Amino acid sequence: MPDLIADPPLAAAEVTHGAARLRALPWTALTLLAPYPEQATAMGAALGQALPAPGTSLSTPGGAIRWMGREQALFIGRPPNGLAAFGAVTDVSDVYARLSLGGRAAAAEVLARLVPMDLRPRQFAEGRTARTLLGHMAVHLTAMEDAVEILVMRSFARSAFHEIEEAMRSVAGRAALD
Repeated sequence: MPDLIADPPLAAAEVTHGAARLRALPWTALTLLAPYPEQATAMGAALGQALPAPGTSLSTPGGAIRWMGREQALFIGRPPNGLAAFGAVTDVSDVYARLSLGGRAAAAEVLARLVPMDLRPRQFAEGRTARTLLGHMAVHLTAMEDAVEILVMRSFARSAFHEIEEAMRSVAGRAALD
């Protein structure tokens, strides 16, 4: 029987161009939460707080909870036990790769070339989260204090990294001309 070895999609990848810095975030547990009908409040109580409203994310003692869609949330970190009594609890840790594009203003300018939404800090404030497209790839974006965290399907991780890096080079090159 073969030995399977965990291999991160982008091991220690990091680039800086201009004021933007793109890096792969380390592996962490990711759990998709989908409460059964009429069980969202009970699931929230088991988490110690309500599930996030659309477009928001919340910090918890054990990690973070992000809105992922209608009646869905993503728990980043290890969720508490007992949630399965209130809904579907699915480990998606190996489904996604996490990237961080640092420099909020620079990140917004870079992502403006790839994402069909306004990510400037005054429009996409810290704690806001959204599902959107990055080129042809579905992504989940969350505004952090000084970065935008990008959740992308693992199979698209290298493509997303490449596309973002190309946009970073373009923005940095334009800034050098000004």
